[in-house]
Amino acid sequence: MASTNALEGARVACAAFWGHDGKALADFYAAALGWDVVQTFGDTAAMISDGTTAYVFYTAESFKAPDWPADELVFHLDLSYDDVEAAEARLLSLGAVKPDHQPGGEQWTVLLDPSGQPFCISAGRS
Repeated sequence: MASTNALEGARVACAAFWGHDGKALADFYAAALGWDVVQTFGDTAAMISDGTTAYVFYTAESFKAPDWPADELVFHLDLSYDDVEAAEARLLSLGAVKPDHQPGGEQWTVLLDPSGQPFCISAGRS
């Protein structure tokens, strides 16, 4: 029997992000996730993937990081790790910054990626 929902089975193939340096952001998130940079598009963009999901990072000359927490965020990533403390130290060594404002308490930690965009890290969920 044919599906009654034409959108059934849809999956996100790729998500795109903009920043001041797309290649640098791709390198950062590839390292943060343990993924590979699988394709570059000149000096303006790069794609990372784990083989099932992909993110593309583009350079936008007019990019301006949000003034978080004053600005609302239109989108952000939540990353989970088995060892959050070690992950935080590694992410900071890769260029992330930990802002003073931490609304997650013990549940999550907010970091800013190298372009100044917030993302959260927390313990892996079982």
